Amino acid sequence: MSSTELPETRTADTAPASPLPRTVRVAEGEELRSVALPGLTLTVRSRPGGRTGLPPALYVHGLGGSSQNWSALMPLLADLVDGEAVDLPGFGDSPPPDDGNYSVTGHARAVIRLLDASGRGPVHLFGNSMGGAVATRVAAVRPDLVRTLTLVSPALPELRAQRTAWPTVLLAVPGVAGLFARLSRDWTAEQRVRGVLSLCYGDPGQVTEEGLRHAVEEMERRLELPYFWDAMARSSRGIVDAYTLGGQHGLWRQAERVLAPTLLVYGGRDRLVSYRMARRAAASFRGSRLLSLPDAGHVAMMEYPGTVAAAARELIADHDARHDGS
Repeated sequence: MSSTELPETRTADTAPASPLPRTVRVAEGEELRSVALPGLTLTVRSRPGGRTGLPPALYVHGLGGSSQNWSALMPLLADLVDGEAVDLPGFGDSPPPDDGNYSVTGHARAVIRLLDASGRGPVHLFGNSMGGAVATRVAAVRPDLVRTLTLVSPALPELRAQRTAWPTVLLAVPGVAGLFARLSRDWTAEQRVRGVLSLCYGDPGQVTEEGLRHAVEEMERRLELPYFWDAMARSSRGIVDAYTLGGQHGLWRQAERVLAPTLLVYGGRDRLVSYRMARRAAASFRGSRLLSLPDAGHVAMMEYPGTVAAAARELIADHDARHDGS
């Protein structure tokens, strides 16, 4: 709400006005639109390309994130791609899906349906954390929709998760999310945000005061959503379920099936996805290239957007050069 709003005036017979819903922040140069699909409504954040005719890109966020997680990276690639970032069902400004499916497959299906409906495919596909698992599944089952694949700390199965990742696993246990919501009801939005930053950033001190303020405002908005904890719990359960899925539907098996040129980005200070998984990922995604950032945490595209953008530009430029020459 604006700090310039006048105080509300009431009479004794007037009922208090319902508070206006908080709005999602839109950075300069960005646009938001809502895409209605059968049983599903998705909010899409776009940053139109610097010129017409640019190839499309789609950015997919991780657990608890939103399309805003890509706001630092998108402008750095705006001269190269026509970028859009999606709020997955139940996150950001997208409402829950009608069928309540928050599995990795459910999120992947939402991305596929969005691309099919918009006709923007094939795209340069980006994914972070859970969004990396989603993007991997999309690239494996619908190679016609993906030009290149850039994965930042993708949530692919680990036999031994780091201790700092256990809270995410525990959220998947029925009843734990509700219990945590009750136990933490006295926490301020700023306390919650600082906790998230310490978990996701290699160096939380890099976050500016303005960035912290925006994150707190977004946390306050999300905590008012009646489905916030349900979306978190069900999506956490979806990640755990995907980790235990074997056979051709297993994520590592699907990684081996990805045909698109792939860039893998791993942070040495990542407390959620182990840095040691970089070697296995590089071996699984055929012909992939690896960007290792020793000081980065879980969201390198937010901590080191310039470095990630430079690597993505090389990937996209090499793909386009081969495509133009074919």
